[in-house]
Amino acid sequence: MRVLVIGSGSIGRRHHDNLRSLGAEPRLLSWREAGLDGALAAMDGAEAVVIATATDIRLPLVEAAAARGLAMYIEKPLAFRPKEVEAIALAAAPVAERSMLGYMMRYHPAVRALAAADLSDVFQFALTIGHDVTQWRANWRFSESYAAKGEGGGVLLDLCHELDLAVCLVPGLTVTQVESLGHAAFPGVDFASRISLTAEGLAGDVSMDYLTPLLHRRTTLRGTERMHDFDFAAQIYRVTEPSGPRLLDLPLERNAMFLDAMRDFLALASGGETSGNPLMPRLDRCLGSARLVADAWSKREFIGSITKDIP
Repeated sequence: MRVLVIGSGSIGRRHHDNLRSLGAEPRLLSWREAGLDGALAAMDGAEAVVIATATDIRLPLVEAAAARGLAMYIEKPLAFRPKEVEAIALAAAPVAERSMLGYMMRYHPAVRALAAADLSDVFQFALTIGHDVTQWRANWRFSESYAAKGEGGGVLLDLCHELDLAVCLVPGLTVTQVESLGHAAFPGVDFASRISLTAEGLAGDVSMDYLTPLLHRRTTLRGTERMHDFDFAAQIYRVTEPSGPRLLDLPLERNAMFLDAMRDFLALASGGETSGNPLMPRLDRCLGSARLVADAWSKREFIGSITKDIP
């Protein structure tokens, strides 16, 4: 299958390499070099499209791919404005059942174990993720990246996998409040955000940051019958019940999630058989998550600023 990958940053290159390893024929296109006209011209020779550009330029690419009947793998988040989520959903509708949103964490064995567990007793939850953004990659500067943009950047959008995970585990969530910290050098960019969420009979929050010195990623679900405490960074997954705690053995090789997601996308795009993962992020089934992310972004309230030097 000929797959056009638009966006040659780290995630675009990863998708390109994974597609090749899966036997597809990928073409990697730099958005900065090709622009919209070049991307549209390149679509004419493709059978499917991966959109791995910055979030603020997705809509015209989605419209063009859908008009050509091309299945799409769209990197998360789908959009950051609620109106644009709806515009993309409308444009992509003809191919949404063959397309995917890039929530590869849905292929994490620990996420799948949580989603399959009995969570009916849960009354509180907390999901956290963060790491010093200046330490993410060698020879990379935050100020030169998509994340530094006031429109489409910031930690809430960058690390929104946790919001998607909350949607997978807790049906019917709504955003009640979002508290964010900014930076004087990057107007409109959140460097730490806490999203308060509620559903019938329970409440929780999702917190993310660009600041903490070592990677942390943790999901805690507190219930009347058991507590799930999953430390994704340390890969320690603990379930505590009245009889005591037990650990789950759920090993992970990180790129396996990306491979599994791309394998399902190729199957969807070609009409083949998918993996059967009940959490598979098919685009038409992920719109609730996309809407929650955009709603949270629109409700950010900046309550202060950080002073850390961010190059």
